[in-house]
Amino acid sequence: MIAQIKAWAAELGFDDCRIAVAKEASHADLFRNWIAGGKHGEMAWLERTPERRCDPREVLTGCQSVICLALNYYPGRSPFPDGHDGGYRIARYAWNEDYHDLIEKRLREFDAKLQTLGGTQRFYVDTGPVLERDFASDAGLGWNGKSTVQIHRQMGAWFFLAELLTTLDLTPDEHFGDHCGKCTACITACPTQAITAPRRVDARRCVSYLTIEHKGPIPEEFRVAMGDRIYGCDDCLDACPWNRFAAESREMTFHARETVFEKRLRDFLGLDDDGFRALFAKSPIKRIKRPRFLRNVCVALGNTGTGEDLPALELAVVDPDPLISEHARWAIGQITGR
Repeated sequence: MIAQIKAWAAELGFDDCRIAVAKEASHADLFRNWIAGGKHGEMAWLERTPERRCDPREVLTGCQSVICLALNYYPGRSPFPDGHDGGYRIARYAWNEDYHDLIEKRLREFDAKLQTLGGTQRFYVDTGPVLERDFASDAGLGWNGKSTVQIHRQMGAWFFLAELLTTLDLTPDEHFGDHCGKCTACITACPTQAITAPRRVDARRCVSYLTIEHKGPIPEEFRVAMGDRIYGCDDCLDACPWNRFAAESREMTFHARETVFEKRLRDFLGLDDDGFRALFAKSPIKRIKRPRFLRNVCVALGNTGTGEDLPALELAVVDPDPLISEHARWAIGQITGR
């Protein structure tokens, strides 16, 4: 049965498939303490039903196993077309289409196949109450790095995790172990010191959290440290030595969308709501909506912009959305101060 399940995973395009026992997550207590300390910031959904998030048997009655899956998304080194000056950074996972749509379709197909073996499943791709990295580590699907990002010996850190909780009683795979050693490259690389200790992250300081999940103004103490990052941050992943083994993903939907990356940073300020939705259709960036995205663009221009960017920022100052206008004023002050 295990061989058949892993063959199905490969047929569906997953790059690894391993099995863990359904039990309370290994770091359940650390998760509870992290929530109690408010380190999750505004991500209030993490507070709900912690008993379900910590134990898959609370999510699926009769759950015996967790099928852990990995899908490589590495889209290459640069998203910009030849001759483009660059000038901004977007986390690689968001260079094109939203991975949830692609992976969830495959999980539905996988679920149907497992039903033929008599299993009942619930499946997720970081959308449900599962401490997925704990079970991936239990199954030997890499290990949890000091940045808390999962690391795989072949794919490095450039992969998505997904899982199927199942009532099938499956033989688990062996734990692979922690292979970070004494390396602290990810901790050193973090621009806002969000990794407060090995495997301890204060989301409220993290650039990914600030540019995506945080709904209000970017705290001024972090604006300069954000640099040219306008959606997410890959710094801790880029720094990881294990990524030297990474190969580009076979999935073209993860490779850079030219209509986005042909733009210069200030060009984004010309987007109205319709233009924003059209440019980022099917992209994970679309979900933060125009005000938050242009807020991030203004901060990046404040850090990297020149006098050529001032006309676009002056128009942004009169934008009816106060989130955009306030950050545009800050950016103008930064540029003129230089």
